[in-house]
Amino acid sequence: MDNWNVLAAQTSSSAMGRDDVNLASKEKLTIEKLPDKVLLQIFSYLSHREICRLARVCRRWRQIAYDTRLWKNVSLRPEVSGLHVGSLESLLSLISVRFGPTLRYIELPIELITHTVLHELSGKCPNLTHMLLDFSTAMQLHDFSEMQAFPTKLRYMCICLSEVIFMEGFMRKIYNFINGLEVLHLIGTYEKCEEEEEEIYEVINVHKLKSATPNLRVINLYGINFIDDSHIDAFSSNCIQLECLAVNFCNKVTGSTLKTLIQRSKRLTCLLMNGTSLKSEFVMQADWDKCALQELDITATDLSTECLVDLLTRLQNLRFLAAGQINGFNDTVLKQWMESGNVRSVIALDLDSSDNITDDALSKFLTRHGQQLYACCLSGMPHITDQLWMSILSVLTNAKWDPDNLRFSDKSQKAIDLLRVKCLKLRCMVLSDGRYYETVKANFERADRVTVVRTTTCCRVSPYHLLSNYNDLIFN
Repeated sequence: MDNWNVLAAQTSSSAMGRDDVNLASKEKLTIEKLPDKVLLQIFSYLSHREICRLARVCRRWRQIAYDTRLWKNVSLRPEVSGLHVGSLESLLSLISVRFGPTLRYIELPIELITHTVLHELSGKCPNLTHMLLDFSTAMQLHDFSEMQAFPTKLRYMCICLSEVIFMEGFMRKIYNFINGLEVLHLIGTYEKCEEEEEEIYEVINVHKLKSATPNLRVINLYGINFIDDSHIDAFSSNCIQLECLAVNFCNKVTGSTLKTLIQRSKRLTCLLMNGTSLKSEFVMQADWDKCALQELDITATDLSTECLVDLLTRLQNLRFLAAGQINGFNDTVLKQWMESGNVRSVIALDLDSSDNITDDALSKFLTRHGQQLYACCLSGMPHITDQLWMSILSVLTNAKWDPDNLRFSDKSQKAIDLLRVKCLKLRCMVLSDGRYYETVKANFERADRVTVVRTTTCCRVSPYHLLSNYNDLIFN
């Protein structure tokens, strides 16, 4: 064998040796070789249910799964994807062993809300700042007569109310511990029904509650059938830090105390009154031109055209407006609002199901102000035509459209391709259920964007994510 052949054989043998080493090293690279801190980071992306399942794999994974850093935010309500805890003893053990000082947020169902559990949380979880107490399914409360302790560092508290259980016995015990609250949610049992003969109980004393919580910034009273204008007046008289007030679906609210609210709450920037019983005469009495309000929701109210014109032409710094499902919102309102110059700061507009606004008025409005909008909801308006969309897509610059090539037609696959390619930041597109929806959805799914296209059958688009207090308003 000559030198060249010897060299080739040695080189080949050396290469085979390296391949064998690489193959062997690859075979040894398993998840077991990852350091604990990497596994901990991986576990942090999983739900607590999944973490509990992984704890059964081996002793090492069990130790990582029980790391308190994975248990900062805990839900114990299985009906909303939380953990199921079978007994109070199990929960008390979890508080001591697994939660500890790292716990920041906890959700408790009615069967786990006892004075013993709350006492343990106050002693073992000193950094607990967010708590949700779900009494919505309660038929009877536990005995709180012996309760002497409650978490004292709470900044956020959400109470899901029952229709028939009076809360005053429990609330009296916690009033002295919650004066540091900044965000309060009281969640009712709002349901759309025609039965008005059922007796309504005021299951929580709002007037006493407001005296115990002077530092509230955000108040959300959602779907509570006994909340009326006197309760709004009570909060405004004591909460000088109030920035956001939401009374969505509280149908006893008429707006009779709006004038007082605006006068007292100088820091109020967000007012949400979707589905209330606002009366035009009360709304027009408020000093809108002297307030700092920036975000307003008056969806599904019966305000008149005159009232809407008066309101919008006096609100000078409005950046968010939801005013859908109002018969009085028409071309006149849009025109006078534009002429007042108060549209200059608006970045979100929701005119859902506004049947009395014409294509022409919308076209003029969006041509003039479309470039400043980050959200525009025009759902439930079947009279809007393709011609309107073609005329305004080019001015909605935040969406990055291609006005030269886009053709809005159910037969144009190219239009759908351009929509997907040009709108890389598009997170949600809701279409009426049908053939066009199926076509667009399939197009996006092929590009691994499976959650973008949705149907009106099970999804609604809302610009609420643009509210300045959006994170504080989230509950459940």
